[in-house]
Amino acid sequence: MTPNILLVEDEPAIQELLAFNVTQCGFRALQAYDADAAMGLINQALPDLILLDWMLPGISGIELAKRLRADQRTRDIPIIMLTARTDERDKVMGLESGADDYITKPFSPRELMARIRAVLRRRAPQMSEETVKVESLELSPVTHRVFANGQNIVLGPTEFRLLHFFMTHVERVYSRSQLLDQVWGDHVFVEERTVDVHIRRLRQALEPSGTDGLVQTVRGSGYRFSRT
Repeated sequence: MTPNILLVEDEPAIQELLAFNVTQCGFRALQAYDADAAMGLINQALPDLILLDWMLPGISGIELAKRLRADQRTRDIPIIMLTARTDERDKVMGLESGADDYITKPFSPRELMARIRAVLRRRAPQMSEETVKVESLELSPVTHRVFANGQNIVLGPTEFRLLHFFMTHVERVYSRSQLLDQVWGDHVFVEERTVDVHIRRLRQALEPSGTDGLVQTVRGSGYRFSRT
């Protein structure tokens, strides 16, 4: 699944440079020139990461970051703050507003892309292209293949995304609604029982390799991917 990167930058030249580099690295660029436009896009669907300029017309990047962190729906979106401010106090203020990372202008596209990938690995590992291994299961987002004990496991696209999410969030319990948001996407309106159908399909695909037991039902709460 291609990560959506929301670029919130009011200078057209920098905005286009960011969009070009983000796209070249295989991400999908969403563009907004101020906080209001950014919120309009966020209200439609949650981005996977936000590159947020500190100095914006109207609502500042700092204020927007605080608002996003205060809202339960948006509080977990990874944010990288972009700014020309180099003073240590400004960096601390940016991080305290809720930013996950802070990069000063001018910056090299190479450094920025490295920062994006690092934050995604840390905050949204299911968006990373790195191969994931848990017990005898191995999943490659690049080749879209899953192996268990050396056996190729054939999965549908939804089951693949579901397994990738589980394997990058081991031992955590997720409700059906949380899985819908994380795997199907925010603002995708389907019944919660749809999750049960795809969990059943995932288990059926894993059963011949003996790894179906890794996907556990937590009564009254949801599902968990566990080594035990």
